[in-house]
Amino acid sequence: MTLRFNDKIVAITGGSDGIGLATARAFAAEGAKVYITGRSQQRLDAAVAAIGHGVVAVQGDAAEAADLDRLYAQIQRDHGRLDIVFANAGLAEQEPSPLGTITDQGFDRIFGLNVRGALYTVQKALPLLVDGAAVVLNGSVAGSKGFPGQSLYNASKAALRSFARTWTAELKDRGIRVNVVSPSGTETRPMREFLEARPGVEDMLRQLVPMGRLGQPDEVARAVLFLASADSSYITGTELFVDGGSMAV
Repeated sequence: MTLRFNDKIVAITGGSDGIGLATARAFAAEGAKVYITGRSQQRLDAAVAAIGHGVVAVQGDAAEAADLDRLYAQIQRDHGRLDIVFANAGLAEQEPSPLGTITDQGFDRIFGLNVRGALYTVQKALPLLVDGAAVVLNGSVAGSKGFPGQSLYNASKAALRSFARTWTAELKDRGIRVNVVSPSGTETRPMREFLEARPGVEDMLRQLVPMGRLGQPDEVARAVLFLASADSSYITGTELFVDGGSMAV
């Protein structure tokens, strides 16, 4: 059987948990050599053990330029090229921050990782990216919604959608495709912790989704692999919702 990503070099930020981990596992299963980052060395070690093969962990924070430099320096030493980038690392506001209560600290925390981190994840990868490479940004339905108390998170995900449009135009001469995958609520560890601390919120979220449930990380991972593969060779600058129909209905 031919593997879609045999010998491809993939970089995934925030790859030690949740959607990032599921995507790293899926790429490795299809023949890729995957480099993952994460803030916690313990979680990175667990991710490497869970995947079992085809993965290299580089501890670091995607919001820190120096950490991204270390990631790409290792890929340069090991392979001298990069075929796919999944800018996955991101975070949400832990508590609602309505307009009038937003702080500099909150702004810097959300935009520092979700926007600046995604920007430099891609920009610093450019010297390594081969012509015809694929870039996938992890967005959210929040980028198209107006969830109250979530101004920073909503806007940070909308920024990724704008990045994809602009970078598609800027990188077209190199044949580099840039797309966004945008999940709705997904069954990750942080999401489960958030829901368990807020009785009733999960039922509310399920009611917003025509399919009546949260998404699974593997379901988002399959969408990322589609956008990174030759199966989507004529798709660029777009946003693929993995949301159980919540944006459509």
